[in-house]
Amino acid sequence: MGHSLRAAALLALVVLSVLVSLLITSLKQFGSGSTRFFNATDPEELRSGLDVQLRERRKEILPLLPPHDDDDDEKNGVLEDVQRSSDSVLDLSLWNEVMLGTGKAHRDQMGCESLVDVRAVEVLGSGYTKVVVKANVAGGQAVALKMVNEQGVDMRKCVKEFKDAQGCRELVSYKLQKEMLLLQRLRHPNVIKLKGHCSGVHGGGGGGGVERGRVAVILEQGTPLQMIQLLQTPWEDRFRVCLDLVRLLHFLSRSPLGSVGLLDFQPRQFITVSGQLKLTDLDDVSAGEIACWTDADCTLKFPHRNFTVPCSTRGVCDGLNEKRNIYNAYRFFFTYLLPHQAPPGLTHLVDHIMNTTGELKADINQTLEAFEQILLLYKSGLHLDNLHPSALRDYTVMRDMSPSGNGEYRCWPSYSQQGCVLSVHSAREAAYICNSHSQCNSFTLTGQKTWTGHHLASFRSSFGHLVPDSASEVYVKKSKVPQSPSS
Repeated sequence: MGHSLRAAALLALVVLSVLVSLLITSLKQFGSGSTRFFNATDPEELRSGLDVQLRERRKEILPLLPPHDDDDDEKNGVLEDVQRSSDSVLDLSLWNEVMLGTGKAHRDQMGCESLVDVRAVEVLGSGYTKVVVKANVAGGQAVALKMVNEQGVDMRKCVKEFKDAQGCRELVSYKLQKEMLLLQRLRHPNVIKLKGHCSGVHGGGGGGGVERGRVAVILEQGTPLQMIQLLQTPWEDRFRVCLDLVRLLHFLSRSPLGSVGLLDFQPRQFITVSGQLKLTDLDDVSAGEIACWTDADCTLKFPHRNFTVPCSTRGVCDGLNEKRNIYNAYRFFFTYLLPHQAPPGLTHLVDHIMNTTGELKADINQTLEAFEQILLLYKSGLHLDNLHPSALRDYTVMRDMSPSGNGEYRCWPSYSQQGCVLSVHSAREAAYICNSHSQCNSFTLTGQKTWTGHHLASFRSSFGHLVPDSASEVYVKKSKVPQSPSS
């Protein structure tokens, strides 16, 4: 039964790979790289060269292996034994750690059996190494699959050099394995969730097993972050993205792997899942601080300015990863998302964040504290204390009712493209907004709430009549009060 499932999974992966090859555009150039092409044509010499590359990849991911439950001395002894052992033992140890897992956390994850009836929907993205496919797995669950890009630069360069497709697939797949390890070690609400994987274990291939080197990483599915669309959303949602990002950077500054720096810090590295920001690509992360000899080795260079941190007595650039992350968050996210249309009662706090992060005058603890303060004030409505309490005096409230008829007008930014729907803390804030709109004669507090607990309020210029609705209440300017429907 197990062999048949693995064979079916292999077939599914092969079909999926063919589909991906048809969907993606073949890369026309190999691009630049540091790989030295051999002049050798002897198969044994070519295989020897490929083995050297494989050993280097194995060494790269050894430090990422999760710690064992044993005491430190025993754990260190095991690691030293593995490092002194033969390549075959080292390879088997790595495959068991990476692919099979040793902890209970991995036992409930999805595996090859989940991909037996996989249906590819569309390609979400492709690069030099990997391709990401939106797919539906057994039971109709939507996931994202990351696999080796058979048409990518890395695969094509390797095959051209070593003439070994399966060996090259195994080599290129180490980036996927490294990413799986990082996802296992860097678990956080703002890091994409690893749902499982399907892979060929050591010695696989034949006998119903998945072909060695063929790996599919199963991830939760999200929506790519589109900055142009995000710029058109209400401030509350833009603030959430920035808050999630700061919470992530706070975690990365003291992660299980030490201080982690995001070297390729771009919006395209993130997705949203139900409105929550998540880091989805861990290819270019730096775990641990950079070694240094002098302060000059600890310089951060950006397009328009540079920053330098001292080289510590331990010979590392303490805080360099954290500062790089903060400044990139400022220039790629905060600059565009935070200041525009911030609530008047919070603008001084937003300006403070912009100044301290743009000048790197605050560390990640202070930055997170500033964001959490804004969130507290916004959720509690304390930033609205300057609104006059008489704002509601000109309105009549009708509870358990909602309006009907075509009296909607549009405003920006709105949660609805068909009308004017905004987030408000209370009826008093909604009345203040309605009074500032010349066409507004009423507003409705709906039963819907935003992620902060704010009400969604619908603003209207007129309506035909009221209908029963236990989840809503209507506020109408007293000069415009309609008649309730007769019973």
